[in-house]
Amino acid sequence: MRTILLALALSVCALGQAQPSGSSTSIPIAQQNALQAKAVLNQAIQALGGSAYLNVRDISQEGRSYSFYHGRPNSEGIQFWRYIKYPDKDRIELTKQRDVIEIYDGVKGYEVTYKGVHNQVEKDLRDYLRRRHYSLSEVLRTWINQPGVALFYDNQTVAEGKQVDQVTVMNAQNEGVTLFIDTSTHLPVKKTFTWRDPADRERNTEDEIYAEYRLVQNVNTPWIVTRYFNGDMAGESFLNTVVYNQNLPDSLFDPNTPSPAHKK
Repeated sequence: MRTILLALALSVCALGQAQPSGSSTSIPIAQQNALQAKAVLNQAIQALGGSAYLNVRDISQEGRSYSFYHGRPNSEGIQFWRYIKYPDKDRIELTKQRDVIEIYDGVKGYEVTYKGVHNQVEKDLRDYLRRRHYSLSEVLRTWINQPGVALFYDNQTVAEGKQVDQVTVMNAQNEGVTLFIDTSTHLPVKKTFTWRDPADRERNTEDEIYAEYRLVQNVNTPWIVTRYFNGDMAGESFLNTVVYNQNLPDSLFDPNTPSPAHKK
C-alpha cells in the first residue's frame, strides 16, 4: 500500500501545471494530503526551535542511560557523556571513569577500553548506523529536503496519552518513518520505523518516545528518550545537561584522542 501511495504522491505535479479545458482547478486529494503533512512537519520544526534547531552543528550531553532485555532492566544505569557533530560523528563515553568509549565517524565505529582501540562489533555498528539513518534529526533536517521524498498525512490519533497528528515520510529508497506530533505543542512525541533483517528476513519495528522537553539555547530538547524494539523497551536515557554549538573539533572523534575530562 505504501508503494502505491508513494507512486501517487510522486505523480502529483506542481500547482501551476496546466489543466485540461473545463476541468476543476482544485488541488488533487493526494497533493492536499502531502501539503497537510508538510504543514505538520513545518510546525514541528518551528516548535523544536526553527532556525536554532536546524542550525545545530554539534551537541554535548551528560546523563544516565539504562538498558533492557525483553522489556526488563538489566542494569542499574550508567553515566554517559556524549558528543555529536553533524552529519556523522559521535563519541559516547561511559562509566564515571569515562574509560569505555564508543566512537563513530562516518561508517566506521570503534570501541576504546583499557585494552586499546578495536573496531566496533559488526552487529553493533550496523545497529547504530541504522538508528542514525532513521533518527529524528536526520528525518527533519535531511530526508524531507531530498529529491523524491513523499509525505503522507495519516490523520489524528493518540500516542503516549496525547492527541497527535500522524505523518509518514518516505524517501526515494522507499524507506519510511512515521512521526507522531502533539497537536497542542507541535512537538514530536513518538517516531517509529520498520526494517527487514537481512539474515532471517523478519520485519522489525523500532520506536522512540520523546518526553520532558526543555528549552536549551532556543532549542526544545527532550530530556527523556525511550527506545523500543518490537514492542519491548530496549533503552532509556535521562539527560542532566545539554550544550549546543561548542565548535567541537574533528580530533575529538579520533579513537586515539583522550577523553576531554583527562585533558588539562
